[in-house]
This record gives sequence, structure tokens and C-alpha cells, in this order.
Amino acid sequence: MDIAALSIGMSQLKVQQQVDVSLLKKVMDTSGQKTEFIDKMLDVKNIEKSVQPHLGSSIDMTL
Repeated sequence: MDIAALSIGMSQLKVQQQVDVSLLKKVMDTSGQKTEFIDKMLDVKNIEKSVQPHLGSSIDMTL
């Protein structure tokens, strides 16, 4: 068993694990930001609806 090769393999595995964890953290942060943005957008629509309740409540179908 080659000790140097084993050491290199373990080091590469550790680096790969650190990369995976960092990538997962970045994905979770991005997902949280998108969720916050969607929540804000939904709140804006609800505010607009309460300010102008007549908009979108009926459709004029005359030809």
C-alpha cells in the first residue's frame, strides 16, 4: 500500500467534500433569496388589489 497515494486520495476527497458543501450553501442562499423576492411580489399584488379593487373583477364581453 502506497502511503503517498493514499494521502493524496484522502486529500482530494476532503477537497471535493468541501466543494460540495460550499455549493450546497450557495444553492440554499439563492433559493432563499428567490423565495423572499416571490413573497414581496405577492405582497405588492395584494396591495394593488386592495387599492384598486375594481380591477380584474369583471370582463367586458361585448362585440
